[in-house]
Amino acid sequence: MEIPSGPKGTRDFYPDLMAFQEYLFASWRRSCSRYAFEAWEAPMFEQVDIYTQKSGAEIEKQLYTFKDKGGRMMALRPEMTPSLARMVAAKGTSLKRPVRWYSIARLFRYEKMQRGRLREFFQLNMDILGTGEVSADAELIAAVIDMMRDLGLTDNDFQVRISSRTLLEECFCAFGLSKECFAPLYALLDRKNKIAYEEYLAELAEIITDGQLRQRINDLFNAQSLAEIAALTGATPEHAVLARLFSLLENYGMSDYACFDINIVRGLAYYTGIVFEVFAVNKGMRAIAGGGRYDNLVELYGGPPTPAVGFAAGDVVLRDLLQERGLIPPSSPRCSVFITALDDESFNGVVTVTRLLRSAGISCAFPFKRVAIGRQLKQADAAGAVITLITGGDESLQGLIKMKRMSDGKEVTVPREKLLERIVSMIDRR
Repeated sequence: MEIPSGPKGTRDFYPDLMAFQEYLFASWRRSCSRYAFEAWEAPMFEQVDIYTQKSGAEIEKQLYTFKDKGGRMMALRPEMTPSLARMVAAKGTSLKRPVRWYSIARLFRYEKMQRGRLREFFQLNMDILGTGEVSADAELIAAVIDMMRDLGLTDNDFQVRISSRTLLEECFCAFGLSKECFAPLYALLDRKNKIAYEEYLAELAEIITDGQLRQRINDLFNAQSLAEIAALTGATPEHAVLARLFSLLENYGMSDYACFDINIVRGLAYYTGIVFEVFAVNKGMRAIAGGGRYDNLVELYGGPPTPAVGFAAGDVVLRDLLQERGLIPPSSPRCSVFITALDDESFNGVVTVTRLLRSAGISCAFPFKRVAIGRQLKQADAAGAVITLITGGDESLQGLIKMKRMSDGKEVTVPREKLLERIVSMIDRR
């Protein structure tokens, strides 16, 4: 019989892979807690309308949809922001603001599979709602940088690239560009570094037919700094906002991690201001994290005007980067103590010793069947035990238990009444 496989684009988390997920999630939670964010959660599926209302009907191609028994069209969640906006809208003005929430969510998106992109994945989401101050944007960018640093990554490994939808809109207006051109230009800029330059120029010519205006737009899209953009359009209000943002990041001590990049626009239409993405340095990887300001979304779902900014970081690309950098930690041992027995009589007392240790909060295991001591020691090694207890034999007759330290094989005998104290001291000294 052929062994069935899991659905395409999904993963089976065997214990070694699950150990990394638990490590990653624990690190994410510590990062969020340090920044005073509260955890939240939402249903695994929502009504399809919640996604089409935000992104249009074309989003349905990426959704896993189904009809429930009441005939309603549902979708497994592809992202968390619509659920967040819906929940905040439902509370009206009763939530204390600013809202600082985070989630670690399992998401589903029917997309073409490639490196760093699966159809089922996990994301860390951090959002601040209820303030339009640029200090909130800086706080979230600082949080994503610290999240990466908590995993052992440095400014040699990743960089946050920052831009602004508002800045682009101000520049387009300064050029006298028709608003009908804004959306296709955003989409083209988002793809600029993902397609051949000749293809980019051809698409730009389709959007902007006037040659002189097209050259000014191309110069804008090739600008390397805020100063270059100011030289093209003059200083605009958003220049001051971005300058303030970079000044705040310098105060955070994180300016080495961030740079301006006009090419960052983010693909989703609901972004309204500053946008940013996190990329590995000198690696052809997808963005590790990305986000920005979405000041109109809560109001779109019927809530009060609520400025908001947030980001999401995916586990798939992040794991690839950590693996390349040698930063995936070894799996933790399955138990601290493994209890063996030399004979049938002592094997019957193994559970008693196990109960003693577990009641003290010590992780321990034992063989379910007494076999040769050599095989039992192999089981102890496979469990990653720090200490192995060998019960039975002449030591048992004297009220002693033999302890073997697995790291170097050193053995000592300990009075049974001192066993717990000795084990605790050995584990604490690790």
